[in-house]
Amino acid sequence: ALGVGLLQCLSMIPGVSRSGATIVGGVLMGMERRAAAEFSFFLAIPTMIGAFSLDFLEGRDAIFARPDGLMLIAIGFVVSFLSGLVVIKWMLGFIDKHGLSPFGWWRIAAGIVGLGLLCFS
Repeated sequence: ALGVGLLQCLSMIPGVSRSGATIVGGVLMGMERRAAAEFSFFLAIPTMIGAFSLDFLEGRDAIFARPDGLMLIAIGFVVSFLSGLVVIKWMLGFIDKHGLSPFGWWRIAAGIVGLGLLCFS
Protein backbone atom coordinates (compact mmCIF):
# COMPACT_ATOMS: atom_id res chain seq x y z
CA ALA A 1 0.00 0.00 0.00
CA LEU A 2 2.87 2.36 0.77
CA GLY A 3 4.40 1.83 -2.67
CA VAL A 4 1.09 2.51 -4.39
CA GLY A 5 0.60 5.61 -2.25
CA LEU A 6 4.05 6.88 -3.15
CA LEU A 7 3.35 6.31 -6.84
CA GLN A 8 0.12 8.28 -6.37
CA CYS A 9 2.38 11.30 -5.73
CA LEU A 10 3.21 11.21 -9.46
CA SER A 11 -0.30 12.51 -10.09
CA MET A 12 0.82 15.90 -8.81
CA ILE A 13 2.59 16.27 -12.16
CA PRO A 14 0.21 17.99 -14.60
CA GLY A 15 -1.28 15.49 -17.03
CA VAL A 16 -0.61 12.41 -14.89
CA SER A 17 -3.79 10.58 -13.92
CA ARG A 18 -4.16 9.82 -10.22
CA SER A 19 -6.08 6.64 -10.89
CA GLY A 20 -3.69 5.65 -13.66
CA ALA A 21 -0.67 6.14 -11.40
CA THR A 22 -2.21 4.12 -8.57
CA ILE A 23 -3.43 1.30 -10.84
CA VAL A 24 -0.03 1.00 -12.53
CA GLY A 25 1.61 1.21 -9.10
CA GLY A 26 -0.59 -1.60 -7.82
CA VAL A 27 0.19 -3.81 -10.81
CA LEU A 28 3.93 -3.08 -10.43
CA MET A 29 3.65 -4.09 -6.76
CA GLY A 30 2.19 -7.46 -7.77
CA MET A 31 -1.55 -6.83 -7.46
CA GLU A 32 -4.04 -8.24 -9.96
CA ARG A 33 -5.44 -5.63 -12.37
CA ARG A 34 -8.93 -5.69 -10.87
CA ALA A 35 -7.60 -5.48 -7.29
CA ALA A 36 -5.34 -2.58 -8.28
CA ALA A 37 -8.30 -0.75 -9.86
CA GLU A 38 -10.50 -1.36 -6.80
CA PHE A 39 -7.71 -0.14 -4.51
CA SER A 40 -7.30 2.94 -6.70
CA PHE A 41 -10.99 3.75 -6.33
CA PHE A 42 -10.74 3.36 -2.54
CA LEU A 43 -7.70 5.66 -2.51
CA ALA A 44 -9.80 8.31 -4.26
CA ILE A 45 -12.19 8.60 -1.30
CA PRO A 46 -9.94 10.73 0.97
CA THR A 47 -8.96 12.89 -2.01
CA MET A 48 -12.61 13.53 -2.89
CA ILE A 49 -13.56 14.23 0.72
CA GLY A 50 -10.72 16.75 0.95
CA ALA A 51 -11.65 18.44 -2.34
CA PHE A 52 -15.33 18.60 -1.32
CA SER A 53 -14.45 20.03 2.09
CA LEU A 54 -12.30 22.78 0.60
CA ASP A 55 -14.95 23.67 -2.00
CA PHE A 56 -17.68 23.62 0.65
CA LEU A 57 -15.73 25.91 2.98
CA GLU A 58 -14.83 28.32 0.18
CA GLY A 59 -18.42 28.46 -1.09
CA ARG A 60 -20.28 28.29 2.21
CA ASP A 61 -21.50 31.88 1.98
CA ALA A 62 -23.11 31.21 -1.40
CA ILE A 63 -24.50 27.86 -0.20
CA PHE A 64 -26.11 29.31 2.91
CA ALA A 65 -27.34 32.40 1.04
CA ARG A 66 -29.92 30.19 -0.67
CA PRO A 67 -32.69 28.55 1.34
CA ASP A 68 -32.25 25.37 -0.70
CA GLY A 69 -28.43 25.47 -0.75
CA LEU A 70 -27.86 22.43 1.46
CA MET A 71 -30.61 20.51 -0.33
CA LEU A 72 -28.87 21.13 -3.67
CA ILE A 73 -25.59 19.89 -2.19
CA ALA A 74 -27.35 16.77 -0.87
CA ILE A 75 -29.00 16.05 -4.23
CA GLY A 76 -25.68 16.53 -6.01
CA PHE A 77 -23.99 14.19 -3.55
CA VAL A 78 -26.57 11.42 -4.02
CA VAL A 79 -26.58 11.70 -7.83
CA SER A 80 -22.78 11.77 -7.96
CA PHE A 81 -22.51 8.79 -5.62
CA LEU A 82 -24.97 6.69 -7.61
CA SER A 83 -23.47 7.56 -10.98
CA GLY A 84 -20.02 6.85 -9.53
CA LEU A 85 -21.12 3.37 -8.47
CA VAL A 86 -22.42 2.66 -11.99
CA VAL A 87 -19.19 3.88 -13.61
CA ILE A 88 -16.98 1.93 -11.19
CA LYS A 89 -18.94 -1.27 -11.83
CA TRP A 90 -18.66 -0.74 -15.59
CA MET A 91 -14.95 0.14 -15.36
CA LEU A 92 -14.08 -2.96 -13.34
CA GLY A 93 -15.94 -5.11 -15.88
CA PHE A 94 -14.09 -3.39 -18.73
CA ILE A 95 -10.73 -4.02 -17.05
CA ASP A 96 -11.64 -7.68 -16.46
CA LYS A 97 -12.55 -8.11 -20.13
CA HIS A 98 -9.97 -5.92 -21.91
CA GLY A 99 -7.16 -5.31 -19.42
CA LEU A 100 -5.36 -2.00 -19.12
CA SER A 101 -3.81 -1.80 -22.59
CA PRO A 102 -6.66 0.26 -24.15
CA PHE A 103 -5.86 3.03 -21.66
CA GLY A 104 -2.19 2.91 -22.58
CA TRP A 105 -2.96 3.12 -26.30
CA TRP A 106 -5.36 5.99 -25.63
CA ARG A 107 -2.65 7.93 -23.77
CA ILE A 108 -0.18 7.33 -26.60
CA ALA A 109 -2.71 8.49 -29.22
CA ALA A 110 -3.69 11.54 -27.17
CA GLY A 111 -0.02 12.39 -26.67
CA ILE A 112 0.69 12.16 -30.41
CA VAL A 113 -2.29 14.37 -31.21
CA GLY A 114 -1.24 16.84 -28.51
CA LEU A 115 2.32 17.00 -29.81
CA GLY A 116 1.02 17.39 -33.36
CA LEU A 117 -1.20 20.29 -32.35
CA LEU A 118 1.66 21.86 -30.44
CA CYS A 119 4.13 21.50 -33.31
CA PHE A 120 1.83 22.55 -36.15
CA SER A 121 -0.12 25.41 -34.59
